[in-house]
Amino acid sequence: MQNRSLLTNRERQIFTLLVDDFTTKEIAGQLEISEKTVRNHISNTIQKLGVSGRAQAIVELLRLGELHLN
Repeated sequence: MQNRSLLTNRERQIFTLLVDDFTTKEIAGQLEISEKTVRNHISNTIQKLGVSGRAQAIVELLRLGELHLN
């Protein structure tokens, strides 16, 4: 049985880049999407997790095993 991820593929890409210290602008450029779209994905993830910011979201995603440090 496959584990269902909390994150969409795009959210995972964005948070992986955030962990690697990319800015919103750099992430947008790398993924060829707008900065607003990047911010929307981040906001959606924060809301999903019930946390109050990016840093808390990253900590929670690491704790849940959804993200890994390289």
